[in-house]
Amino acid sequence: MTNVFDDPRITAVGLLFEAHAGLSARFTAQLEEHGLSSVEFEVITRLARSPGNQLRMTDLAAQTSLSTSGVTRVVDRMERDGLLTRRACPNDRRSSYAVVTAAGMQRLNETLPGHLQMIEQWFTGQLDPKALAALLDGLRRVRDAAHPCATAGSDDVSPEQQTAGTQRCAPGR
Repeated sequence: MTNVFDDPRITAVGLLFEAHAGLSARFTAQLEEHGLSSVEFEVITRLARSPGNQLRMTDLAAQTSLSTSGVTRVVDRMERDGLLTRRACPNDRRSSYAVVTAAGMQRLNETLPGHLQMIEQWFTGQLDPKALAALLDGLRRVRDAAHPCATAGSDDVSPEQQTAGTQRCAPGR
């Protein structure tokens, strides 16, 4: 009799969750040393990697899987700490941008060397270049299928795709 729990699909998801939990625990401690939560680090990193160090709040919500109200709370807190600011969207009065400040970039630059060292030690350094390339390809495929809004507002997307993506990625998606 076959044990249904020996299914490789269950193993794959289980390993993904276990790897995520282990990496998250290691990263959280390092980020806290720099006064950032993992959510704040994700927000500031996504903004710093975006054109002009900014994203529309709705795109930031879509990229982080936070609700729009969750992004608002995080941005409010980070704005109070001087790490981010908001800027009105010139062509849509209903939208605003979250923008990394100079202080936010400084905090990120202070945090990043240790974070990259940990990524190398506990994640990418565990794989040879061919295995890493295959993993990145596989993760992108899974991400695009499971979370199609993850690149909302990115430079790689045409304005038409951004508009269509924003509609698909709106609250209640």
